[in-house]
This record gives sequence, structure tokens and C-alpha cells, in this order.
Amino acid sequence: MAQKPKVDPHVGRLGYLQALVTEFQETESQDAKEQVLANLANFAYDPSNYQYLRQLQVLDLFLDSLSEENETLVEFAIGGLCNLCSDRANKEHILQTGGIPLIINCLSSPNEETVLSAVTTIMYLSSPGSGSHPELTAVPVVQCMLRFSLSANARLRNLAQIFLEDFCSPSQVAEARSWGAHSALGIPLPRTEAPQEP
Repeated sequence: MAQKPKVDPHVGRLGYLQALVTEFQETESQDAKEQVLANLANFAYDPSNYQYLRQLQVLDLFLDSLSEENETLVEFAIGGLCNLCSDRANKEHILQTGGIPLIINCLSSPNEETVLSAVTTIMYLSSPGSGSHPELTAVPVVQCMLRFSLSANARLRNLAQIFLEDFCSPSQVAEARSWGAHSALGIPLPRTEAPQEP
């Protein structure tokens, strides 16, 4: 029985990241996939890794993982994209490869961290006052942010309010409010943890 090769600590950053990508692609274990994706999302936080992550097509791996049924994989994938998209090259890749609809779909996740990362990612992908990617401020997205701005979760409420103020025109917000009365969008608010009784 062949032993799985251990990652040599001297292979360098690129080699280590390559080993993680290979493990993600080859493993059958959901737990291992989750752990590897969490590691890749953490590496995406460091700008010195951006070039390697682009070279290894990790952005595409994250985008592909947004369609998984496993909510934990989706959470780590959107977290990784959120970490990467402040970089111009990464942002352009996400925009050019059709990532916007996948990210917008994350707004309807029952997982609060997924929704927070999705809102933040949409903000990074948007340019204040510019209409270069109108789907980022389309009526359903603005309606969703209006709902989030009423959330009991302060982080979600604050992010939604910033989005509405900095990335949407008053007319977009007014249009979304007027559509709200006869829209069947129905994106639920994410579940929040119930406060613990003392």
C-alpha cells in the first residue's frame, strides 16, 4: 500500500500551494476538501500569494466551489474570493469569468458567514458610482441589501447600509423599494445563532 507523499517543507510556497490544490482535486473525503479549501482561503489573505494562486487557478477552484451543495465548501470558497478580490488582476478575472451571478447567489445562503463574505465581495467588485457591471446593483441585489439593512446582525446590517449608501444611487434604492411591494424575490435572511440564555 503506497503512502501518500508528505509535503516537503522546503518545496517553497508555490509547491506547497500546488500540493493543496492537488489534494483538493484528488481526495474523496468531504472533510479533507473542506480543510484544504479553508487553508487556500487563508492563503488568499496574503497578497504575496496572489500570483501563485492565479497561476494554480485557485480563483476558478473557488468559483467552481460556489456551486457545491456542501455549505461549508461554499463558505470557504466565497471567503477565499473575498480575500482575493481587492487585487485588480484577481477582480478582473472574477468579473471576466462570469463570477458575478455565482457570488450574487451566495446572498441567499442560510450561512451567515457566506452572506457576509458575499456582500463584502460584491462591494470589492463594485466601483462606487460606476455602472461598469450593472448586475452588481441590479434591483434584486439592492432589494436584498435593503432587507439585510434591517437585520438583527449588526455586521450584516452595517455592510448592507454601506453598500446602499456608497454603491447605489438614490434612484436605484427608490426603485428597489418600489419593486419590493410586488416582488417575489424572497431571499431569506441568513440564520443567526440564537443568543445563549445565561
